[in-house]
Amino acid sequence: MAPEAVWCSRVNLPISHPLRYELQDEVHARPPLPLRSPARVSMLALLSPPAARERELAALRALAERHGVAFPAASGGHVSFDCGEFRVKWERHTEFSRYVFLSEGPGVPFTHSALGQVPADWVAALPGELLYAAHAEVVPAAPSQIPQIDAASAAYFDGRPVVGSVIAGGAAVALTDFRIDANGFSRIVLFDRGLTPPQTGRAVQALFEVDTYRMLALLAFPVARELSPRIARDERELSEVANVLVNVAEADEPVLLDRLTTLQAHIERHEADNHYRFGAAAAYHELVQRRIAQLREERLEGLQTLEEFMERRLGPAMNTCAAVAARLESLSQRVSRATQLLSTRIEITRERQNQQLLESMDQRAAAQLRLQSTVEGLSVAAVTYYVLGIVNYLGKGLEARGLPVDPALITALAIVPIAYLVWRGLRRARKVAARQLNGDKK
Repeated sequence: MAPEAVWCSRVNLPISHPLRYELQDEVHARPPLPLRSPARVSMLALLSPPAARERELAALRALAERHGVAFPAASGGHVSFDCGEFRVKWERHTEFSRYVFLSEGPGVPFTHSALGQVPADWVAALPGELLYAAHAEVVPAAPSQIPQIDAASAAYFDGRPVVGSVIAGGAAVALTDFRIDANGFSRIVLFDRGLTPPQTGRAVQALFEVDTYRMLALLAFPVARELSPRIARDERELSEVANVLVNVAEADEPVLLDRLTTLQAHIERHEADNHYRFGAAAAYHELVQRRIAQLREERLEGLQTLEEFMERRLGPAMNTCAAVAARLESLSQRVSRATQLLSTRIEITRERQNQQLLESMDQRAAAQLRLQSTVEGLSVAAVTYYVLGIVNYLGKGLEARGLPVDPALITALAIVPIAYLVWRGLRRARKVAARQLNGDKK
């Protein structure tokens, strides 16, 4: 058989892993839509829980029905379809959803937006809370054209200062002001100096993601500012407890332990409530840096690059979040060590008290033994006395019958054997009782 025939023949493969195809398709997930300049792109990022996914898909299905187009099956966490006047792309992420609307052809920049062609009532009813909204304009430009910054700022950003650079190996120039305009949107301008449609789609998506992930990363910043005074208060509390711990009296150790456990509970609650937010901020910050790196920036004279802007504005906020998270974790560890130290001291104190208690019990046992010996001697004497009284009465009775018996002599002679028998009897009874007591304990 020829090699081609062997290659084309069907092979019976082993059973596939349940996630094989899902994992294979993951590398193709959320592909950017190609764009031809001039074009307009609008994006909305809404915070929503994963449970809102079905509601979001229902809204997209309704949009497709309103425009008389078939709604495609959602592949994983993304779906896209063409409504004629505009195209729609939806992506579901861990804690937010992204809606991208694309429209190609000439238009007035930031006036005839892609989102303006979407039914307003449909947009207003989208589930979730709006975190980021932006318009992007893709403007055709000559390959060697470098936009005049002042003119571009006046034409596209109402004269506001802008940030930008040459990207994609010189094939485009990107400008933005990282502000929200009067209509509630951020603005991005991409001057296309020779991008292919897939490159244009990737560039616009990367620019959107830089700003989106910046906002998501900054969600942790208000949390960090709110936590800072609380952490400072808890640090002072720990310092006070540590100072008292050096010379704490045994009677005050339980009170000090209660303060430490209460402090540790507060810190653990702060960590549990904010651990995800700080971890997510670090991950989003890393995504911002990666997306900027993918743009391959080159400096425009007199203009801050996106990387420089993020380092100066986003970097300090992320450093603050990282510092607060580190302080919180360090404080938790220090409180744990102080709690362990105090617990060890309390344990040693308890062992010393137990030792003293055992010694006291030994002393009481010895005293009880001495008392028992004394009582035992008195008991022998008392029982012997009563038994001798009976013997004396017996002798008197025999004497009254006329027998030659001296009751006093019989009583005197019976003292020693009776005392001995009574002592032996009491001792034996004590041993039997002791064996029974030990058996009950076992």
